[in-house]
Amino acid sequence: MVRVNRLCLKFLDKDFNGEAKPAKDVKMGYLPQEPELDATKSVWENVVAECPEKIIYDQYNAVAMKMAEDYSDELMEEMTKLQEQVDAADAWDIDSKIEMAMGALRCPENDADVSKLSGGEKRRIALCRLLLSKPDMILLDEPTNHLDAESVAWLQHHLEEFPGCVILVTHDRYFLDQVTKWTLELDRGKGIPYEGNYSAWLEQKAKRTAQEDRESTGRKRAIDRELEWVRQSPKARQAKSKARLAAFDELVNAAEREKQTFAQIQIPPGPRLGNKVIEFDNVKKGFGDKLLVDGLSFKLPPAGIVGVIGPNGAGKSTMFAMITGTQKPDEGTITLGDTVKLGYVDQSRDSLDDSKNIWQEISGGLDIIEVGGREINSR
Repeated sequence: MVRVNRLCLKFLDKDFNGEAKPAKDVKMGYLPQEPELDATKSVWENVVAECPEKIIYDQYNAVAMKMAEDYSDELMEEMTKLQEQVDAADAWDIDSKIEMAMGALRCPENDADVSKLSGGEKRRIALCRLLLSKPDMILLDEPTNHLDAESVAWLQHHLEEFPGCVILVTHDRYFLDQVTKWTLELDRGKGIPYEGNYSAWLEQKAKRTAQEDRESTGRKRAIDRELEWVRQSPKARQAKSKARLAAFDELVNAAEREKQTFAQIQIPPGPRLGNKVIEFDNVKKGFGDKLLVDGLSFKLPPAGIVGVIGPNGAGKSTMFAMITGTQKPDEGTITLGDTVKLGYVDQSRDSLDDSKNIWQEISGGLDIIEVGGREINSR
């Protein structure tokens, strides 16, 4: 009986001291935040690229074809070994099993152009490829990013039934509640494990924080007492041991180590909006034979908040692209109000320059920038 530990990591950093590695013979599978697919290959070719059963089955078929053209004892011996491996893996119907997995994750058509897929479609392909590779341990970095509700539900069910170990990083609190059985919080340089899901972590975290507050209050009183003694005349301190001074220094250092600071981001209000914000009038958009929207009309009022839902590939990102002007509708019009100033962050954040640091990207290299109509120091 294998006991499965499911952990939620709040932070992941590859730059570390010490050693971290899986146990011997443990096969790891990793899904990064932005999975990379081979644009020169089809959807099917990307999915099967790391499937061991498919690789063995294709090798067997290749040797069988050679045997049909040019028989040799060496080829017969090789085919016999491969046949035993296919039997052991029960891989004679591996193609249909792959098709079933792709269908469950609603992957695009087998021959679809990978370079034209949405972020969610690419993630589903990468996830399918990962699961077909049969890992013992799965590392998932923001696995629900770009996935629609049905795909998230399927992934949740699959992880609940997965017989191996799952370690995931995600900000999806509902997903954590449904999947995780352990939570590892990384806080001020320490790893603190909690048994339970996200809700259980919140309860235990509240108790630990309350205890830390009580300890901090007691530590502050002790520091105040010691500080009063330290400020006495040197002659009065001579009667005291050096150990007490060392204890005072340790109290101060401990208080600094336990201190939590939180950054605050203040977003100034934008310019006053007029009555017209965004207006779609009978908009139609498609790609080739795939129609995304047809006859779409709506008006967004000032202060309106709209959530756009739909399965991956339905055209959600395309609608944003039409609003920003990077793509044009096939028919109809899209009008923005005269006072509208758009802010847009795309799925892949392609607008960011990898050669620049965070400050350079935000400030444009300027020490003084204008935010909300006033100048502030960018640093």
